[in-house]
Amino acid sequence: MDVFKIDDEVIDSDAFVKLLRLTGRFNSLLEDLVKEKLASHAAVRRKMTLTDEEVQERADNLRRVRGLHRAADMNRYLDELGITLEEFEQFIIEVLQYEKMMSEVCNDAAVEEYFRLNSPKFDAIEVSHIMVDSEGKAKEIVSILKDEPDAFQELVEEHSLADTRGDGGRIGRVLRGALPPEVEGKIFNASEGEILGPFSTVGGAFFEVFRIDKKDSAQLSESTQEEVKRMLRDEWFVAKAREHRVEVL
Repeated sequence: MDVFKIDDEVIDSDAFVKLLRLTGRFNSLLEDLVKEKLASHAAVRRKMTLTDEEVQERADNLRRVRGLHRAADMNRYLDELGITLEEFEQFIIEVLQYEKMMSEVCNDAAVEEYFRLNSPKFDAIEVSHIMVDSEGKAKEIVSILKDEPDAFQELVEEHSLADTRGDGGRIGRVLRGALPPEVEGKIFNASEGEILGPFSTVGGAFFEVFRIDKKDSAQLSESTQEEVKRMLRDEWFVAKAREHRVEVL
């Protein structure tokens, strides 16, 4: 199957897949499609029902978004894609099955239960840092800050090599799991305003000094709910993948 043509060069489906692989886009696209199919299979097994009205409404919405207002426009669109009306309807059904399955996986009760059992994962801190290229300089900065904690921003501007230098060294809000284990344990057990370090980073090429700006105990905020839903989806897909034989051909 030919996908597109530039002058005399024709890119067929095999070449198109190779280009996706070479550009690094193949795996992420494949992963998304596999997830959608796994959810669709699960919905069928669960005997989730879709009404004709739901399917028709979604199809009509898609037609409106793509400017396919007349039946002739829709038929021409499908012909150009080489897709039958039945295949288009099946696509709509699978999209709706995916959405319904994810709504069930991430319902309010599931989110609340996951958070209750895993709340320490969602403790957060707001932290700033100074990154330098020698341990001696880092230790000197720690020594200065113990006597003059208000000098942190001045020291950032004078010494830090990190991208955060222009923002006063502020890294921002950090959840558990985002920092190296040897750093995370000490930082999450520290008090607000405490200076920690130096810590070796990037293979020992740099050294970091951290300041704890704020500590936030886990709360089921809107952003935390979204993170919990992401984790629920990820765990669900891992479990579902074990129930099927998924092969990349």
